[in-house]
Parts: sequence; structure tokens; C-alpha cells
Amino acid sequence: MNIPPVAIADPSPEPLGDFSRCHEGIVSRLGALARLPALLDAADQARAVAADTLRLFDEGVLAHHLDEEKVLFPSVQRSAMPGDEAALVAALAERLTREHRDVEAQWKALEAPLKAAARGKPAALEAPAVQRLVATYLAHARFEETHYLPLAARILGRNANHLAALDASLHIRHAPLNSPAYI
Repeated sequence: MNIPPVAIADPSPEPLGDFSRCHEGIVSRLGALARLPALLDAADQARAVAADTLRLFDEGVLAHHLDEEKVLFPSVQRSAMPGDEAALVAALAERLTREHRDVEAQWKALEAPLKAAARGKPAALEAPAVQRLVATYLAHARFEETHYLPLAARILGRNANHLAALDASLHIRHAPLNSPAYI
């Protein structure tokens, strides 16, 4: 809501001029009040995005990195043909692991302010740091999607048992610990 300024009457003799100036200040502050619902909506959205991002990293990104490093990369490495292919797989996995550590280090720098923002507390979240993390992760994902995953599909696809073993390993990693075991 845009509140137009109040036209101050002709300079009136005191104390009437004081009433006009008072109206001007009140109307100005009412304009700020009119903008408050949108600001509160934005604050609610900021809290929700911060909380969602915390969950994304805690439950998604970090677990995804572990799955790749503990299951995917070793599976592809074991299935790669000795020589150039195995060397390429090792080099790509090494690069991707370094990128994981870089993303995680950038994340650590943003985690505390995001926790504060998620609780509705004041938070100094620097836009360049956020943009850098986003750009770093996007570049990482593009590289992995373009170079590593097609190679992994080709290597693991040579033997259906290798894909099945990868699937079983991932399933076991994510099975709840409290589920009953049957032999």
C-alpha cells in the first residue's frame, strides 16, 4: 500500500503548524506500517528457506557425498579396466572428492548464519559467499553429470552384477538400523 504524503497546510501560526508537522510524521510512519505485512512474509520465507537449506545439506548433500565416496567411486574403480580407464576413473573421483571438500568447507562458513536465520534471529549472510557456494556446486554437478556418471554407467553397465552390487550397497547404507534382520 502506497500512502501519499500529506500536504502540509500553509505555514500556520504556532501551535497549528505543529499539528501539520505531526501529521506528516504520523503518515510517514503509517507508510512503513503498511509495508510491514510484506516484510513479515519475506521474513517467514527467509526462515523457511534457511531451514530447508539446513535440511538439504544435513540430509541430502553430505549424505550424497558419502554415498559417492564410499560406494559409487570404489565400485566404478573396481570395475574399471586396468590401465588408462582405471587411471581416468581414479583422477575423476579424486577431483570430485576435492570438490566435495570445497563445497563442504563453503557450507560450514554459511551454516551458523543459516541456523540463526532459520530461528528468526539476526544473521549476517553474505551474498557473495552464498553465490560462490551455489556456483561451485552447480559446476561440480555439471562436471559429474557430463564426465563421471556417463563413464560410470558405461563401466558398470558391462556387467549387470556390478550394477546390482552398487544398488545393494546403497540400499544397505540407507536401511534403517532398527529394522529387523532376517537370515
